[in-house]
Amino acid sequence: MRDLDNSPAGQETAENLATTAAAVARGSTDPAVLRAASDLATMRVEYGGTPFGSGEDTDLDEAWLAGGWEPLLRHWIEQATAVGIAEPNAMVLATVALTDAGPRPVARTVLCKGLSPDGVTFYTNYDSAKGAQLAADPFAAATFVWPALGRQVHVRGTVELVPAETIAVYWRSRPRDSQLGAWASQQSRPIGSRAELDRILAETTARFAEVDDIPVPPHWGGYLLRPDEVEFWQGRRSRLHNRIRVRIESDGMKVQRLQP
Repeated sequence: MRDLDNSPAGQETAENLATTAAAVARGSTDPAVLRAASDLATMRVEYGGTPFGSGEDTDLDEAWLAGGWEPLLRHWIEQATAVGIAEPNAMVLATVALTDAGPRPVARTVLCKGLSPDGVTFYTNYDSAKGAQLAADPFAAATFVWPALGRQVHVRGTVELVPAETIAVYWRSRPRDSQLGAWASQQSRPIGSRAELDRILAETTARFAEVDDIPVPPHWGGYLLRPDEVEFWQGRRSRLHNRIRVRIESDGMKVQRLQP
């Protein structure tokens, strides 16, 4: 599974923000530093009206959840796809790392590769950081966000392994290069250089050169995030956003509007 939060541009932006924040905290009087901090403080978007390309300008309403949470989430993903949003199935996945200093939240971006009334499915290396965290504490939260549409969806609940037959079906749909990458990478572990990673990939490619159907690696598979809570968010003017939470309980679901 591809993580999307490690792009050079993303790292550079994060480093710049951290440097600016640190300088302000130290009491810097450098005009450039103060101007950068002010620019960040004034960045804001006024939500409301018709979201880009959606053709809708109505307020999110509890009645939209009459058929359950899954149809509305699917509809929003489809609308994000229709207007050309890149990777509309991307979601920020948060897990818990149990450290000597106590539990620590860890977040990264992954791709949702399955959606059903049972939950959302994603795939990864079981030996990765997220895999180890989910093994130790099988709870997670995922956030879909489409700023161009002024929408977010938060999915929170327990996580369980996907059956082997489901993994096999999805694995066969992956491009061969992605299959080779899953075999080559010991995800989340340190490596000396990019050249070393490329060498391992070349060796893996040679290993499977005569294999038509590359098997599923034993260390790779899928997880189902089975929600007990799903929240839909729609941006509105004056920061009075619409928030509707669905709680999935043993006797059905409970829909509540939350204050922004």
